[in-house]
Amino acid sequence: MKASFPFVRSQLTLLWVVASIAVCGSSALIAGDAEKHRVLDANTRPDDVRLNDPKDLNGYFPFEVPKSKQAWQQRQAELKQRVLVATGLFPMPVKTPLNTVIHGKVQRDGFTVEKVYFESLPGHFVSGLLFRPEGEATEKRPAVLSPHGHGGRQYDYGEAKMDDLIASGAELHRESGRFPKLARCAQLARMGCVTFIFDMLGYVDSQQISKDRAHGYAKHNADLEGRENYGFYGAQAEGRLHSILGLQTWNCIRSLDFLESLPDVDPARLAVTGGSGGGTQTILMGAIDDRHIVGFPNGMVSTSMQGGCTCENCSLLRIGTGNVELAALFAPRPQAMTAANDWTKEMMTKGYPQLRELYAMLGVADDVYCEPMLHFPHNYNAVTRSVMYSWMNKYLELGLDEPIEELDWKPLTPEEYTVWNDKHPAPEGGDDYERKLLQQLNERDLAVLSNHSPRGDRETDSYLATVRAAWTTLIGRELPKAADITRTKVWKEPREQFIEFGDLITLNSQGEQLPVISVYPKADKWNQQVVLWVDGEGKSGMFPGGKPDAELLRLVEAGFAVVGADLYGQGEFTNDSDSLTENRTVKNPRPFAGYTYGYNDTVFARRVHDILTVTAWIRSDDHQPKSLQVLGVNGGGPLVAAARVIAGAKMDRVAIDTEGFRFEMLNDWRHVNFLPGAIKYGDLPTLLALSAPNPLWIDGEPSIPAITAKAYHAGSKPDAVSLAKPDVDSTTAAIDWILQSR
Repeated sequence: MKASFPFVRSQLTLLWVVASIAVCGSSALIAGDAEKHRVLDANTRPDDVRLNDPKDLNGYFPFEVPKSKQAWQQRQAELKQRVLVATGLFPMPVKTPLNTVIHGKVQRDGFTVEKVYFESLPGHFVSGLLFRPEGEATEKRPAVLSPHGHGGRQYDYGEAKMDDLIASGAELHRESGRFPKLARCAQLARMGCVTFIFDMLGYVDSQQISKDRAHGYAKHNADLEGRENYGFYGAQAEGRLHSILGLQTWNCIRSLDFLESLPDVDPARLAVTGGSGGGTQTILMGAIDDRHIVGFPNGMVSTSMQGGCTCENCSLLRIGTGNVELAALFAPRPQAMTAANDWTKEMMTKGYPQLRELYAMLGVADDVYCEPMLHFPHNYNAVTRSVMYSWMNKYLELGLDEPIEELDWKPLTPEEYTVWNDKHPAPEGGDDYERKLLQQLNERDLAVLSNHSPRGDRETDSYLATVRAAWTTLIGRELPKAADITRTKVWKEPREQFIEFGDLITLNSQGEQLPVISVYPKADKWNQQVVLWVDGEGKSGMFPGGKPDAELLRLVEAGFAVVGADLYGQGEFTNDSDSLTENRTVKNPRPFAGYTYGYNDTVFARRVHDILTVTAWIRSDDHQPKSLQVLGVNGGGPLVAAARVIAGAKMDRVAIDTEGFRFEMLNDWRHVNFLPGAIKYGDLPTLLALSAPNPLWIDGEPSIPAITAKAYHAGSKPDAVSLAKPDVDSTTAAIDWILQSR
């Protein structure tokens, strides 16, 4: 059935009502319960995919190639912004001086190794080893950044395993082959590439954040997850999008800065390659950094498991996407990988064909490659490295004869590979340092957003444009298209003062379904205006105790049609009609928000999506109402404020009772109103500001928030925002304001 809204212009209203009554009386599909204002019967919930178990990192993540280059470019831009927002890097922070120190050069046959440390943030150090080709550079050299993955840059197979590894062909040399992550750096240096392998957080010399905190987090720590003096993992950090993955991604960006800054490096010939967790970093670098021209993300490009560590996940990152599509963001630049007997084993039929299709559409079909090595387990072994060497040889234009043979070399001693010593003491770390680091990240973000008091209209406009872009990612949904919405008439009930309809509204592309109640005046009294009533308890807010609210009756008597819906987790979505108070989490026993919100929208975001669906439905009829006004009360105010960011002028006038709510007040990321990133991007005052210049009425605030007032002033509509008078019931005052529109 075509999407429609049951109101027409006044001269046709009575005919439509009579026809609708006849249709619904004869073709109701679901019993429902009109007396209890239920669209469905008591034992039925909406047919909504969101009622299924939440998706986790072990789900299925296919990549569907867009139909055109233009469509891909749009998707590419959208996903690049998602990765930047999710990793806490939107807008990109100011890069502070690296203050690089290079020391302790060691000579090997064909290359040298030097110890490196620099500050990715003031006081936060990145450590690692720099491999250079032997001899003075006569011209600038290509460079390769190598994020190492789990096990650390000094990962050692152990002497006892080498016989079997050599016999299987996985490794070639007994000594250097024991250290596979350093082996690739040494060989790349011998091939003429300056190569830098840096420490992931918690490995080898990077101990300011411990390995247990960065990679082994398994239970809440009240001392680091409170409202103040917090560290990673709690509601305050998640609300600001501060994560281990975000910090490692920043370290990776700064490591490429370091390589690019070296006098012997050609900045036009940069490459990145890593395996496993380092493959995840390679994927993300390819998504957001345009400087490197070659990529080899190994062991993590897959439609299956997306990365199991806390350092490979963060909120928002993979909602509606996965590693194959994220790797595709590197296109059309050349990249290669291998498939092994792990979660990548289906790549040759699921993932790689789609990458080939995309690259072909972009005119560079041969610039993506995946080699099957299913006889090996998860690895970046000598055979895989040989594929990488050939790829780098070709696309970094090294000009070497093939095949390239990896040569043996004497492994580094602890004294030779340890960055810190008496002359170069290790920096501070531990819990106090972590708290200090999170405060620094917060100050960095506030500075780049200029959130504290834009000085004039131009600065206000710039700030609002930035945070509006961010909020579109946090919310993650556009206003649906009318053609995507189906209305199913369930029941009708003539009341004493109005006619009431129970409908199901289905957003077909998303598999989402909403129970909706429509109330409108009898006969020809409709004033061609609609009020969408958004309540924290769902549509039952219009019928306290089962009876129509006095303010609902006031609207109907004034000629308004009124629509209410149970949003996700409200009313008919639950077995007992009590609204959800917490987000459902994935079954992973480690209490990390990124495991849930990295793959699933929060309840708050889903409810905003539902408001957008109902808004699009109301606006979709061929005979549109003259205006749509939206009321957000009893916990519905913040939801309406967020929906208005997307809907804009499709909501003509909006009345919001904030009840003083702030996302920063939440102590638990499971809370039903939690939204990752909401604190960072200005909290509720900025959401209200993003309504400008459209008419807005606010209650629950002692005054109009400063940024909201600035936004309306900058939009030359200072009178379009108004504040409720004190000591007046919020809903009553909001209805008074709505009635003024007559």
